[in-house]
Amino acid sequence: MPTPTGAIFEKPTTLRTRVEEYLRGAIMDGHIKGGERLREVELCEQLSISRSTLREALRTLEAERLISIEPHRGPTVVRITEKAAHDLYALRALLEGFAAHEFARLASDADVERLRKAVDALHRQAKGSNKSALLAAKRDFYDVLLSGCDNDLIKDMLPGLLSRINLLRATSFARPDRLPESMAEIDDIFERIKARDPQGAQAAAQSHIVNAERTALDVLRRQQEEASTREGDRSGTEGRGGPGAAG
Repeated sequence: MPTPTGAIFEKPTTLRTRVEEYLRGAIMDGHIKGGERLREVELCEQLSISRSTLREALRTLEAERLISIEPHRGPTVVRITEKAAHDLYALRALLEGFAAHEFARLASDADVERLRKAVDALHRQAKGSNKSALLAAKRDFYDVLLSGCDNDLIKDMLPGLLSRINLLRATSFARPDRLPESMAEIDDIFERIKARDPQGAQAAAQSHIVNAERTALDVLRRQQEEASTREGDRSGTEGRGGPGAAG
């Protein structure tokens, strides 16, 4: 529809957004594994969408570093390596530790109350079984933290890492006993912030990330070992039953 300036205003493509959310959720929940190819024809049929709508959604996920699109191969879910995970957690520790420090030092009482509500919402989701809702609640917690730390550079840097951070959070939650530990660590961060203890808040935030990294790396190593075992079993089966195998 033409505007008074003569420019054309277009409403957001809600279908594309829903496709993005569906695929993002499937990746975050582990229904689509790292290294797995996304077959466009099958997805279009499954979701009853056009190829152009799917490709627009895939470009968004590529920009978020959740998938990679290679010539003659198509879109593939990014496989998180140990080094990539370590690098990302190292950056998280620096940025989020500083954000917690500055929030405790600078945030208003209203900001602290907003953070308390975000922590309460996170606890409610932790009692359920919806991993996507849990990750969304933790994202809301960090949104409040970043808004109250009054550092525009950190707020500019972290959104580009957010999806990969969420993917690693999903991995760290794969250990059943990690979630209660994580919630206790979040509570500790909030208590230090509420006490207006910048150094304590920073230390608590960095400790939380170190523990999350340790769990995520353990899970990644186990997944890699399982994948190697499956590949070895598959190769052994093909060797015994393939052409040239002894009868």
